[in-house]
Amino acid sequence: MHGFGVHTSMWTMTWNREGAERAVAGATRYKMDFIEIALLNPAGVDAAHTRDLLARHQLRGVCSLGLPQGKWPSVAPDRAIEHLSLALDVTAEMGCEALSGVTYGGIGERTGVPPTQGELDNIARTLQAAAKHAKSRGLLLGIEPVNRYENHLLNTALQAREMIERVGADNMFIHLDTYHMNIEEKGAGNGILAARDHLKYIHLSESDRGTPGWGTCDWDEVFATLAAIGFKGGLAMESFINMPPEVAYGLAVWRPVAQDFEEVMDNGLPFLRGKARQYGLI
Repeated sequence: MHGFGVHTSMWTMTWNREGAERAVAGATRYKMDFIEIALLNPAGVDAAHTRDLLARHQLRGVCSLGLPQGKWPSVAPDRAIEHLSLALDVTAEMGCEALSGVTYGGIGERTGVPPTQGELDNIARTLQAAAKHAKSRGLLLGIEPVNRYENHLLNTALQAREMIERVGADNMFIHLDTYHMNIEEKGAGNGILAARDHLKYIHLSESDRGTPGWGTCDWDEVFATLAAIGFKGGLAMESFINMPPEVAYGLAVWRPVAQDFEEVMDNGLPFLRGKARQYGLI
């Protein structure tokens, strides 16, 4: 995973044939190196179609998800392992390189209290099994810490690092997100430094999930710290333009974050590429 990518939410959150063709065409138009596919319904994906589509456009792919309620690792590790195994199989069949995101829980999963030891034990057991299955399919498995309003389990880079080091799988990595870091970290640079030994992927998302460069994220701090640690991983734009209600609910997004994908891509992408060049990352 390296270069510039874009989350397919820019064009679709439904990964059927129509959504896949629209997103791949859009990513190709903007000369992206890879796309991140929202794998919300692994069983409904036409993996062969996606694999052919990516190959024809010479586009690499990664997948991401949050687990559905009833399959949250904290309370239902066996069902979570089953769901992640299916998602990993589909990821491999599509020819993608990794599965990441909230692989340890649900988007919108909150109990009202800090994570318990029992919840963390269940998550570790789930991730150990998932990482083993991922390795058998030649895949990497990532975990993305998200903010306190979306999940109560892993909110910071340090928590993600502690979980990865507990699991001990050499094919696991940390996936950071500047939107979440802007809420949870004591400076984005500190979060990047905490994750540095395991960091392979980062979402470049503005403070309001809208157009990068039009909010309050400290992009110089982000890119300077990535350069300082010699980051060589994936740089993925993420802005939620198209969201079904269940995703909007989990993310608590109730108004448009941008007028349309052109606003984000035509303004945010040049801004981020410019910062990456400025700091020697591309």
